Amino acid sequence: MVCVDNLLTGARANVAHLEGQGLSFVEHDINEPYFPAGHVDLVLHLASPASPVDFPAYPIPIIKVGTVGTHHMLGIALAHRARFLLASTSEVYGDPLVHPQPETYWGNVNPIGPRGCYDESKRAAEAFTMAYHRAHDVDTRIVRIFNTYGPRMRLDDGRMIPNFMTQALRGEALTVYGDGTQTRSLTYVDDLVAGMLAVLDSNDPMPFNIGSQDEISVRDLARLIGRMAGSESRVEFRPLPVDDPRQRRPDTTRAREVLGWAPRVAMEDGLRRTMDYFRGAL
Repeated sequence: MVCVDNLLTGARANVAHLEGQGLSFVEHDINEPYFPAGHVDLVLHLASPASPVDFPAYPIPIIKVGTVGTHHMLGIALAHRARFLLASTSEVYGDPLVHPQPETYWGNVNPIGPRGCYDESKRAAEAFTMAYHRAHDVDTRIVRIFNTYGPRMRLDDGRMIPNFMTQALRGEALTVYGDGTQTRSLTYVDDLVAGMLAVLDSNDPMPFNIGSQDEISVRDLARLIGRMAGSESRVEFRPLPVDDPRQRRPDTTRAREVLGWAPRVAMEDGLRRTMDYFRGAL
């Protein structure tokens, strides 16, 4: 097994425990051509910065990894007749006008907004994937990942759970954007991995939503994490970023009926495991 990463937002320490146990690490940017040594059976394309704080910092690498990088990875799958899995995102739905969001929903995306570099790169990645599937008979799979959290997230990741946990543990104000009534559905990383493996093992090339039905407002999540941290931090409201989705929850009927998949980790259990990591990391 080979892990390829340019470490733009990742850390080699995240996979260090796997090296020497069948995993080899290659530091490389897949926006440049990559030619693996030996035969390849599976290509899992998980690359892309995914936090809103990364969008203004790395807009061009993000656009490229969804287009050029996807093209390179699909080329490897084609050359080796390997099965290909694309890690797409709930962001393909944009600020949805349909709730919850089924895979048949085409989305409400602003292509020229500050989030467009990520949203549209993932939509392009899905189009690339289906083009290779239809034109070259590449064995492809697509996973649309909803909000996911867990250990080994960056302390400065910028998404709400790392933000709230670092702020609560440091006794800082919990920053909530907008009035905090916008909602998100939270999936623990173990459930996501199980869902992705179920998609990979399936025979269905069409997209699958993988996410939780644990929908919670951002304001309530901040207060919950504050209580779990034993913090007296107050909630501090700031302006809502442009194009920030008001609601986000997947319709996972397809994943349940076709894959037999459903999340198993309760939200507070997952948050507790994640907070244990953040306590140690801080």
